[in-house]
Amino acid sequence: MNLEKTLEKSQELFDVHLITIGGTKVTAWTVVIFLAILLFTLMISWFLRRAVTRFLKLRKVEERGTIAVTRRLLHYIVVAIGFGVALHTIGINLTGLFAAGAIFAVGIGFAMQNIAENFVSGVILLVERSITPGDVLHVDGKLVRVEELGIRATRVRTRDDEDLIVPNANLIQSTVTNHTLEDSLYRVRAGVGVAYETDIDRAMKVLLEAANAIEGRSMRRDPTVMLLDFADSAIVLEVSVWVEAPWESAVGRSDLNLTIWRTLRDAGITIAFPQLDVHLAPEVEQGLSRSSSPAA
Repeated sequence: MNLEKTLEKSQELFDVHLITIGGTKVTAWTVVIFLAILLFTLMISWFLRRAVTRFLKLRKVEERGTIAVTRRLLHYIVVAIGFGVALHTIGINLTGLFAAGAIFAVGIGFAMQNIAENFVSGVILLVERSITPGDVLHVDGKLVRVEELGIRATRVRTRDDEDLIVPNANLIQSTVTNHTLEDSLYRVRAGVGVAYETDIDRAMKVLLEAANAIEGRSMRRDPTVMLLDFADSAIVLEVSVWVEAPWESAVGRSDLNLTIWRTLRDAGITIAFPQLDVHLAPEVEQGLSRSSSPAA
């Protein structure tokens, strides 16, 4: 009997009416259910954040800021869903609340459009791993190196030590050249024009031997020398070598140009330059001759 009375008293305690929200009576029991759902939601959020952290580390994402932002956003999403489920479970209708805030939500949606777009692009970059810190990219005509991959934007650095903040949506929606995606090989090219009277076979052989002797070039691929064009004042040749460091391509191009200059000079081969032949009309030539002759 004492147990039954205790249960009845507990039932009465749980059925005590506390407040009314939107026509729904809130009792102590509904509050307990509400808190239990929230507690369960927090547990799910904790497990998911641990799983996401492990996943990002397996994908070699080491930036603490990126991991922290991803964990925080995931936590907010899970808690928001759990909070809505808890309210719906205890009988509170959210339709009116959503309808009242629809206009406000639309305005926020338009304002947050770019931010949401960059956020989704950041998630795609983190999952695909097509761009990672340390990669060398061509972005907006500049050679840059990725310093930090964020959830909204990516910080890159130019060869002039300028830090650029690139929205993630730009990296997803536009064509970006990643010079270190599969390997670090980078082709360095240099063009040179030689005179038309030059022995082209000899010039190409000399340049190829010089390119093979360049220090710092990659041994995985052979240099090439090609005849590109017959220009107005020169036969244009192109010498290309492969280097292992795209970030140092400017130094490699300088070394290649110096090698071409020294090699052609030592071989006695003239580097062509634009020339202009001026032909004077006979009467003009006679007039110049008369004016230059000494007076009688």
